Amino acid sequence: MIWLTWRQFRGSAAMMAAVLVVLTAVLALTGPGLATDYSAGIADCAPDNTCDRFYDRFFDEYQTPFMAVSLVVLLLPALAGLFWGAPLITRELEASTHLLVWNQSVTRGRWLAVKLGLMGLTAVAAAGLCGLAVTWWSDPLDKSAAAGFGLMAPLVFGARGIAPMGYAAFAFVLGVTVGMLVRRTLPAMALTLAVFAAIQLAMPLLVRPHLSTPVTATFELGKGNVEHLGIPPNGSGPAQIMLSPVVPGDTGAWLLSTELLDPSGRAVAGGNEEAAIPVSATSGPCGPQGAQRMDGCMAEINRLGYRQQATYHPLDRFWPFQWIETGLYALLTLGLTWLSFWWIRRRLS
Repeated sequence: MIWLTWRQFRGSAAMMAAVLVVLTAVLALTGPGLATDYSAGIADCAPDNTCDRFYDRFFDEYQTPFMAVSLVVLLLPALAGLFWGAPLITRELEASTHLLVWNQSVTRGRWLAVKLGLMGLTAVAAAGLCGLAVTWWSDPLDKSAAAGFGLMAPLVFGARGIAPMGYAAFAFVLGVTVGMLVRRTLPAMALTLAVFAAIQLAMPLLVRPHLSTPVTATFELGKGNVEHLGIPPNGSGPAQIMLSPVVPGDTGAWLLSTELLDPSGRAVAGGNEEAAIPVSATSGPCGPQGAQRMDGCMAEINRLGYRQQATYHPLDRFWPFQWIETGLYALLTLGLTWLSFWWIRRRLS
């Protein structure tokens, strides 16, 4: 039974192996140079405290390959469910070849177990190797990522660490289960893709934010968390301020919400909203004669009591969240596996 399954599967396995060899070779060849450029840039910018500008330049230079390798890891589990899981049983059912096997003293349970075990473990191993290789390669870019691309950001989180292994296992078994229920290859593939995509969207939106209690903290305003500070040149109105979607001192954190608080602690703006700050643009630190006008004006706004309030998951929760989320997908996979065995023994003929 193992030999027969391997004969049916070897073409797909060879293609997957070729893609992984090419990907890992490219990452292995370019990764050391990427790490060297990052270390050299940090060494140059640290003495004069200009690393923020280096981070921006460095990430912009490598943003395209950063997005490309992340996309590969995100797509791999979906492809495993779509092209390996969904057709695995439906092709046999459509061609009625399963009846031939079942009449050769091979039980239904053993037939399904071999197929799930051989192909499922291959899918998990491929996703795990791909995810860990990309995690190693992208480490310098994850440390310097722009707002919204930090390690805990939803799109990046799913392409790092061990989470892709859980996604691949679930997507593959989902495809198998849907295939047995639908019994037609193309509808099974379409339904597998739709269900997997829906769950992948629901996880970061509805589940992951509640895996742990978010941290809520307030921060003084500065270059790190202010995207825009507009000072009227002729004193015609108040200063305008807009917050950046970052957490000061923890750029890899997952920011859930951010608000600008007034001196009484009430929210005056949130997200990408711009707020008016009642400071004089004709005299004082925000006036035309203010020394180092922008820095002085920011210090004046802080003195008045304005603060950023951020609700977020810090970067140090990355690996705990990885293990928890992978465990959740493992439970879903086990549930679908049980359903598959029950269905093939009781309902499938």
